[in-house]
Amino acid sequence: MNESPAPATPFDAQAYLRRIGLKSTPHADFAGLQALFHAQLRAIPFENFDVLLGRPIALHPAAIFAKLVHRRRGGYCFELNGLFLHALHAFGFSARPLLARVCRDGIPLGRGHQISLVTLGATRWLLDVGFGAPHLPGPMPLTLHHPFGAAHERFRLTAAPPYGIMLQQEKAEAWSDLYCFDLGHVCDGDIAYANHYTSTHPASFFTTHRVAALATETGRVSLLDTTLRRITREGEELVEVAEGEDYLATLRLLFSIDLGEDGHRLPALAAAARKP
Repeated sequence: MNESPAPATPFDAQAYLRRIGLKSTPHADFAGLQALFHAQLRAIPFENFDVLLGRPIALHPAAIFAKLVHRRRGGYCFELNGLFLHALHAFGFSARPLLARVCRDGIPLGRGHQISLVTLGATRWLLDVGFGAPHLPGPMPLTLHHPFGAAHERFRLTAAPPYGIMLQQEKAEAWSDLYCFDLGHVCDGDIAYANHYTSTHPASFFTTHRVAALATETGRVSLLDTTLRRITREGEELVEVAEGEDYLATLRLLFSIDLGEDGHRLPALAAAARKP
C-alpha cells in the first residue's frame, strides 16, 4: 500500500489553513505539496516544553489538532509530522508515515523519529516538518546520491545497509549523517511505542534538553537550552538567553510559544540539560 488510512477524526481544513497562513486550498500536486510544506514549517514551531512539564504527548488526531491548531502551540516530530500527514490525506495526497533512526555521533539510535513519504505519479518524496534544525529545504525526491538544496546547505540520500537509507547534510565539504530509515510499513502502534520512549525515557534528548526551532523565509531560528541561534542569508548569530522572564519572552516573540504561568515550572537547566 502506498497510502496509510486517513484518520477517522474529521479534519478542519479551513482552521488548519488559517493556522499555517495559506489563503487557498492546495491541489494534490507538487505545487500544493510545496505550499503545504513551507507554510507549516514556517508557522508551527518545533518544541518539547510539554515533555519537560511532565505532560503526556497525545497522538490522537483530535488531540494533535487541538494543541497545534486551536491552542497554537508547537510540538515535536510525532505531533508535527502527525498533523502534516493528516493534512496531506485531507487534501488528497497519497502519503504514509515512516520511522527513522536519528544518528548521534554517527551511531543510529532506535526508531524514534517520524517522517512522511508521499507518492505523486511515479515519484516518491521524503517530507519532514518535524526535525527542528536543520530542516529540509523542501520535499526531497527519494533518489540516492543526488545532492539536494542550495549550495550553502545541501542534503543527500545514500544507501546505508542494514538500516536502509541515510539522510546526510553537507558540512565543511564533508557529509554527516542525520537519520536513516527504511520503507517498511509503520502502524499506529509503532509510532505510539516510539513516542512513549522519546517523551518519557530519562536518556531521551527531549527529557534532558529544552529545544525550539522555527523556519523563516531567510533561514531559521532555534533555541537549545539557553543558546539562541539565528541563521539568515547574511550568516549565523549566537546569543545566550537568560533564564526567567527573558527566556519566556524569547519563546513568545521568536517562536510564538506562550507557556503562561507554566513557564515558571520548567525544570532547572542543571537538571533538564543533564547528559544522557
